[in-house]
Amino acid sequence: MADKSDRLAHTFGFIIYRFDIQFFPELSNMAQATMAANPALKETYLQLKARMDKAVEDFRREMASTRTGRASVHMMDTVRVDYYGEQMPLNQIATVHAPEPQLITVQPFDPSSLASVEKAIRTADLGLNPMNDGKIIRVPVPALTEERRKEMVKHLHRILEEHRTAVRNIRRDGNDAIKKAMKDKKINEDDEKRALEEIQKLTDDEIKKMEDMSKGKEKEVMEIK
Repeated sequence: MADKSDRLAHTFGFIIYRFDIQFFPELSNMAQATMAANPALKETYLQLKARMDKAVEDFRREMASTRTGRASVHMMDTVRVDYYGEQMPLNQIATVHAPEPQLITVQPFDPSSLASVEKAIRTADLGLNPMNDGKIIRVPVPALTEERRKEMVKHLHRILEEHRTAVRNIRRDGNDAIKKAMKDKKINEDDEKRALEEIQKLTDDEIKKMEDMSKGKEKEVMEIK
């Protein structure tokens, strides 16, 4: 009987909540800002949100740099060049273009770095074979074989799981901070419950963003041009 009552209470509570949100939409923002509006939890919320956003942005860059069968300047985003003893991002020491669907060109600002740039691209685990004519580097982007496409999809899945784990670890840190605030009597039980739910919602939303990006990239990789 108690279980049934609990279920009914939860159901009616949800109905009332949806009614409030439908007719008083400003309450939605209030619900979403529970932690940010609580002085004892505001800093924790801001740090968690920033860390999760950073993880998602890092994932977005990984997706952009993942090779498909079509040339893209973003394929060079992960390339680092040994430039006077420092590992520099390629796009900071060269102009990168994709003038044709199967070609990337790289023009270093410093002509003396051509050999270093060529080596960096060749050893960047992109499966590309750059050609240096002494003035500019041309990087042919061959069409992906079926086997290579499947390998790339596995790579995408691995990257997604790594970033999912990163976001969940951030959630764990947030939960620990909330529970500590409760233990230190900085918040009450209701605050704790709402904050934990909010962190879970934030986690689910961020993971969904990455899963949607991964599905789109996987479709692009498997598409036969």
